[in-house]
Amino acid sequence: MTAAERPLRALMVTCAWPPPDRPGFTTNFIRRQVEFLRAAGVEVDVFHFTSAMRPGNYLSAWVGLRRELVRHRYDLMHAQFGQSGIVALPKRLPLVVTFRGDDLQGIVGRDLRVTPAGRLLQQVSRWVARAADACIVVSEHMKEFLPASVSAHVIPSGLDLEQFRPMSRDAARARLGLPPDKPLVLFVGNPAVDRKRLPLARAAMDILNRTLDAELIIAWKVRHADVPWWMNACDALLFTSMQEGSPNAVKEALACNLPVVSVPVGDVAQRIGGVAGCELCPDERPESLAAALARVLQRGQRAAGRAAVQDLDERRLVQQVIGVYRSVLSRRPGWQPAQTVDLDARRRSRVPAA
Repeated sequence: MTAAERPLRALMVTCAWPPPDRPGFTTNFIRRQVEFLRAAGVEVDVFHFTSAMRPGNYLSAWVGLRRELVRHRYDLMHAQFGQSGIVALPKRLPLVVTFRGDDLQGIVGRDLRVTPAGRLLQQVSRWVARAADACIVVSEHMKEFLPASVSAHVIPSGLDLEQFRPMSRDAARARLGLPPDKPLVLFVGNPAVDRKRLPLARAAMDILNRTLDAELIIAWKVRHADVPWWMNACDALLFTSMQEGSPNAVKEALACNLPVVSVPVGDVAQRIGGVAGCELCPDERPESLAAALARVLQRGQRAAGRAAVQDLDERRLVQQVIGVYRSVLSRRPGWQPAQTVDLDARRRSRVPAA
């Protein structure tokens, strides 16, 4: 097999690898990207470790990663989150790093300010960014948190549009045991994470319930495979986070045509702006959120969101990731591109001519 015929081989490095569809894990997007990269012809192995913000865990991972690099041959490493990139330094292979949110923006505490640990994480991530051969951020606004000398590709987390799709609301409610007629508002995320601001969501619902009887449904510690059922069972997604990169819950809701009511955070304005049935609040007051929810629930219609997220099909986005891989490897003397698969082209070739 020649170098041009050999598949591109990547080692995915992450401290946030989710178990297979176990409730309570929010990083399924990493597993999904790996699966779609493999489907596109890239040979991907995963090196994962537990961070727990403990230096000893990082030291063990640093040693373990070097053992992995001795045992197997790879073209490059791809770190998911800035802190995961630490164990890849100093580099033995070209390094791509995807930054996804609080690694660059900092961890927020109970006072809704960046914690000392969050500031340390920011500095570590900026250091990793300087050392990387290529950086990826999941939304345009995250570029401002990178060092001025570092450029970045913007590639948001993608969607499996076959999994997240519109379904019957009645069937979804029956499956989940939810009331068939009551207006239901969905809150997705860990209620114990301060930056998600569940108290703000509850305050908005208290105001809404003065004039409209609706129930807040908190979808936490549910199987990721069941999230589309929750989104199709509810009448609106209420999104109150104070800090995000490119929130997956909003994009998944759009794929299910679930109306989104959100504060302006991350790239939400870009995602729901102009989408009929969604509401971007001009501020973060509970009164504004309640008024927007009332408008959405009184209309009683699904959003036109699915058409707005077609560009987030994971099949397309992994081709952009592969493009970053190739751009990095093309700078290596003597490297020749490996064979990968264009999934869109493969899919089109299966469609019979009219």
